[in-house]
Amino acid sequence: PGTDRPRIQRSMLTLWKHARIATCDEQSRVFDRGALLARDATIEWVGAESDLPADVRPDRTIELAGRWLTPGLIDCHTHLVFAGQRAAEFARRTAGTSYAEIAREGGGILGTVRATRAASEDALIEQSRPRLQSLLAEGVTTVEIKSGYGLEFETEARMLRVARRLEAAHPVTVSASLLAAHTLPPEFTGRADDYIAMICEDWLPRLVGLRIDAVDAYCEDIAFSAQQCDRLFTAAKVLGLNVRLHAEQLSNVGGSQVAARHRALSCDHLEYATDADARALARAGTVAVMLPIAFYALAEQQLPPIEALRHHGVPLAVASDCNPGSAPGASLLLAMNMARRL
Repeated sequence: PGTDRPRIQRSMLTLWKHARIATCDEQSRVFDRGALLARDATIEWVGAESDLPADVRPDRTIELAGRWLTPGLIDCHTHLVFAGQRAAEFARRTAGTSYAEIAREGGGILGTVRATRAASEDALIEQSRPRLQSLLAEGVTTVEIKSGYGLEFETEARMLRVARRLEAAHPVTVSASLLAAHTLPPEFTGRADDYIAMICEDWLPRLVGLRIDAVDAYCEDIAFSAQQCDRLFTAAKVLGLNVRLHAEQLSNVGGSQVAARHRALSCDHLEYATDADARALARAGTVAVMLPIAFYALAEQQLPPIEALRHHGVPLAVASDCNPGSAPGASLLLAMNMARRL
């Protein structure tokens, strides 16, 4: 007091003990009775509690009583920002109408597009926050959030801004993906090539400043062709952007091969992927993301080729696919459970 000398902050050493610890390191080590030492926000030591250094004098000790301690979970595929809901479509699907049929009638994704276009930025924040908080409560510390319910420049930009505002307001790291090529907007009916050209030549250069981490697309017979996705990814790479792809969910139109050629971060869904697709993804180092909640909610019958993906050494991930249509809800733990069961 009375001087201008800066106050020195003393670091704090915390001991977490009596934990079951899954390290998720290269050795996949698990400690049934483990301990962890952290100095402020940095982990300094982890191992069996019996191996704790004898001279450790922690400033505080946290008793976990056998609870699991793991690295923060990553939900690498979500459509978390949207307005409205599509419960009526679920009822139609359980009565026998397919997801593709509903989409061709103008429902599905386009139903959420109409609601999202009409929502303000603040309204999107309020509707999306509970979904994010649900994931955080399960231990998620990093979440990927896509746009894709705007299909027009201003709404796509609004969704990306909302993703960044959610990140700023919560203890989470957000990876933002531009999914303008989610489905064809009604304004471009019959002109898919023109829509892709507009994204490549106009939208991408203008949206880069919103901190886009990747460009995504839906490669499917009810969405965009392999050739159109290839053009989009070429434009994204010119701007230094990573790419990722929804592919082979309902049919196989060559999406995995496009993803592999562009060394995509991930290729997601993959129910109809082939052994050749698995080989290509392995060579590219692309992660195959399994989305079992969507598989369950759509009552799909064809499982992704898990054994082929494992045989060729394709890295596998599981994500929630949180969205209002095919995977309503926000639970990565449920997705993990379903991946194991299904």
